[in-house]
Amino acid sequence: MDIVQKDTTYAEINLSALQHNIKILKQHAPQSKVVAIIKANAYGHGMLKLAEQLQISQQVHALGVARLGEALQLREAGIRLPIILLEGFFNNSDLPLLAEHQLQTVIHSQDQLQGLLNSDLTEKLTIWLKLDTGMHRLGFHPSEFNRTLEILKNTKKIQQPVNFITHFNSADELDNPITTPQIQLFKTQTANQPGLCSLANSAGVLAWPEAHADMIRPGIAMYGVSPFPDKSSNELQLKPVMTLKSHLIAVRQHSVGESVGYGASWTAQENTILGVIAVGYGDGYPRMAPAGTPILVNGRIVPIVGRVSMDMITVDLGINSNDRVGDDVVLWGEGLPVELVAKHIGTVAYELVTKLTVRVPLSYCE
Repeated sequence: MDIVQKDTTYAEINLSALQHNIKILKQHAPQSKVVAIIKANAYGHGMLKLAEQLQISQQVHALGVARLGEALQLREAGIRLPIILLEGFFNNSDLPLLAEHQLQTVIHSQDQLQGLLNSDLTEKLTIWLKLDTGMHRLGFHPSEFNRTLEILKNTKKIQQPVNFITHFNSADELDNPITTPQIQLFKTQTANQPGLCSLANSAGVLAWPEAHADMIRPGIAMYGVSPFPDKSSNELQLKPVMTLKSHLIAVRQHSVGESVGYGASWTAQENTILGVIAVGYGDGYPRMAPAGTPILVNGRIVPIVGRVSMDMITVDLGINSNDRVGDDVVLWGEGLPVELVAKHIGTVAYELVTKLTVRVPLSYCE
């Protein structure tokens, strides 16, 4: 493991867990190739390090990112895997960079289509034509899809054949009837076309086998987090890749009637022992975390009390506590699923793992 100073909060990134999760996902879709989604700094896990690991392990076929800058960082770091720009290019002037670095791009709008057609490109781009099947965010409406496809088939600016992509809006809601029509619409629109097809995000991989197609696009599940509100990562046989750790910097006797923290928002109902942990919203731990949010101290769950500060949080260790200054603490991850923490806070696990600040070093282990 990389050495990290004891007096810091840090995120331990388990590369073996990453490999395990990809293996589980591939078992669900054995006929599909994997596009590993590593946008937003690999969901806070360190994009360059994980891309290097994925390239070495040869577990995935391609990488998916949201921004051109992310793709260029990967190429500069020596990543040779195919890279797909999931939101496409934002400026027509970026097209030469896509060609130079062999970046594949989604085409989701008339603006992008015209920018491509009017470009001076001499090298052909690999493109993914996006169909809006119900998300209504990006993609061509079904009524304009066939016309757009014919235009792309007749241009010399791209590698033929055209590939196809869509995105689900409710695949994580297993009782929601919208996903099946989305799949059916996509299959109808792309029937008998020679290009590759990609529909399935993490929830699509795990719950909608009819959506697996040629390429799956796992994101959050690859990092060991369940995409479903009512199904745990343990049930899905996923392992957390990130464990956010800190330690106790103070252990204090606390009397009944005494408050703690800014605004005196929590008052002890009985004598107890409080612990202060070296983590706060300056590290990316949410300030909005309410009293009762779970923290793992020496293998047991204890609740946050009082407000989250910039550099500290306080927990109720209980009157019989034997905890000591310097003891390790888990904010989420191994032993305390990030989904559970997110539920207490009223957010989603995606937000927690992606909002860690630069003050939190990433420590990689096998």
